Amino acid sequence: MNHSPPTHPPETVHSFSTDKLAFIASDTAEATAALESLSEKYGNVAAEDADVIVALGGDGLMLQTLHAHIGGGKPIYGMNRGSVGFLMNEYREDNLRERLAKADITTIRPLEMKATDDTGAVHMAMAINEVSLLRQTSQAARLRISVDGRVRLKELICDGIIVATPAGSTAYNLSAHGPILPITAQLLALTPISAFRPRRWRGALLPNGAHVDIEILEHEKRPVSASADHREFRRVLHVSIRESVETEGLIMFDSDHGWDERILTEMFRY
Repeated sequence: MNHSPPTHPPETVHSFSTDKLAFIASDTAEATAALESLSEKYGNVAAEDADVIVALGGDGLMLQTLHAHIGGGKPIYGMNRGSVGFLMNEYREDNLRERLAKADITTIRPLEMKATDDTGAVHMAMAINEVSLLRQTSQAARLRISVDGRVRLKELICDGIIVATPAGSTAYNLSAHGPILPITAQLLALTPISAFRPRRWRGALLPNGAHVDIEILEHEKRPVSASADHREFRRVLHVSIRESVETEGLIMFDSDHGWDERILTEMFRY
């Protein structure tokens, strides 16, 4: 059965006030100092009352903030006060409201994961970056992969597999030698981790409307965990993954160094 892709494009025109700002910081000394300074300069309201949420930290904090506020309609702007900052803008304290007014806003759609474990419990979770399945022991995983109800790989023996969004394609997916996807691409990356058989299979690009089903074979001998970003469920039997058609998050980047430019730079990095 075929599933049409979501009707909403990845990028939409939005207009927001920048009067009321909510600052959220990680617990590092650098981030907490920035929180105090920016709060004094611009004020700091509760996130539910804010026009824009400003995250101060690294990519981990940005993912946490997106998860906490996804679907709420509030744009999130990150400034790098952490070790990794691919999702963050450069930290500068001056003219913040002017930067926010000029920033590009990108719509991101998370993956919805439904995982059934060996007790029969069903777990639901969302992933902004990726859903990953990983072997739990020294035994390689044996997986059967279906797309839109049709079996595409009867057996994949591997350390695991990743389904990544464009937003997550430069994270774990890239480390596993998966493709980098432009943020506007209506695609998902299906990337194996250390595939043993078929050894030459390097993964696939799927339309973002595809439904991916992964069945764990020999699950007692070869247990597998499933993670949606940072939420992990162990000893799963079956995992279904699709892009959400209803939930969206809004992320802001400075117009002179937007996400497309960052991804192009990453593509040509050597």
